[in-house]
Amino acid sequence: MKLYSIHDKEFAEYGSLPDLDTSALVDILKAKPCPAGGTVYVPEDKDLQACPAKDTVQRELYGGLPVQIGYCNGHNQTLNCLEWHTSSEINIPDSDIILLLARRQDIEDGKLDTSSVKAFLVPAGEAVEVYATTLHYAPCGVAGSGFRVIVVLPQGTNLARPAGAQDPVLWAANKWLLAHKDSSEAKQGAYVGLTGENITV
Repeated sequence: MKLYSIHDKEFAEYGSLPDLDTSALVDILKAKPCPAGGTVYVPEDKDLQACPAKDTVQRELYGGLPVQIGYCNGHNQTLNCLEWHTSSEINIPDSDIILLLARRQDIEDGKLDTSSVKAFLVPAGEAVEVYATTLHYAPCGVAGSGFRVIVVLPQGTNLARPAGAQDPVLWAANKWLLAHKDSSEAKQGAYVGLTGENITV
C-alpha cells in the first residue's frame, strides 16, 4: 500500500492542517498511559480539558461550540473498522502515526471496499483536521511502534448510542461505524460494512 504524507496534494479531500500551537496539549498527552497491546480511547480527559490551549482549539476550529479533548493511545497496525461523525475531528500525535482514510461518498449500498482506503503519514506534533466526510478509525503506529494521539470532537461524541436509534450503522453518539467481518467490533455486533482485505500496515 502506498504511503502518502498529509502534506501531499492527495490529502486535500480528506482534511486540512490547522496552523495552531498545540505543544502544551502534546506535553500533557506524553504523560498518559500507552498500552503494550491494543488501544485505549478516552473521550474526555480532565488534564487536556483544563489546558488553556483547549479554548483556542474550541474557538478557532469549532467556532466556539463545546468540545471534548481526549486521546487514543496504544498499538495498532490493522484497519478493522472505519467511522465517521457529522463534524470534523482533530488529531494531534506525539509521534509519527499513519491514518487509514476513505471517503464517505464511496460507500455504496451500505458497503465500502477497502481497496479505496489510502494511508497517510502524520508527523509528530502536527494537528490534523479530519473532515466529517472522511472515514477513519484508530491510528496505526509506524513500524509497529506505539502511539499517543489527542482526539478533539464536539462534546458528547462517542458516548452512549441514542436510545431508540434505528440506524444499524450508528454505533455510538455521533459515531457511524463500518466494521470488517474479521474485527472484534463485528463480533460485538457492529454493522459489517467493509468488504475486501482487512488492511495491515
